[in-house]
Amino acid sequence: MSLLHGKLQTEFRTISAMMVIYCRDHHGGKNTLCPECQALLDYAETRLDRCPYGEDKAACKHCPVHCYKAEQKQQIRQVMRYGGPRMLWRHPLLAIRHLLNERKQFPPKPPQNASNRAKRQQK
Repeated sequence: MSLLHGKLQTEFRTISAMMVIYCRDHHGGKNTLCPECQALLDYAETRLDRCPYGEDKAACKHCPVHCYKAEQKQQIRQVMRYGGPRMLWRHPLLAIRHLLNERKQFPPKPPQNASNRAKRQQK
């Protein structure tokens, strides 16, 4: 069971699909991820869960808050650079949603307790 819901879950499905494409073509996996790619995907899920913008987030590419560590940020960029264009053929709806999300503007300051994690802890 995933920690994420709504728009965050959709974003996680998008990065998961990109990761499968990348891992299959670079590491020879079929529909399962190698341990390195799975660790990166788990890290991405944690970062989405703790995103201070929560459900109102736009694409991480334009975010003023840099929550990824430098190494993982570079790895995710590689995955997205490779998997993104290939998403149009394999997962067109997710790809189009992601492209539209990149146009969304970030508010100047994240709202208080908007992260998915904060909402879970309040329950």
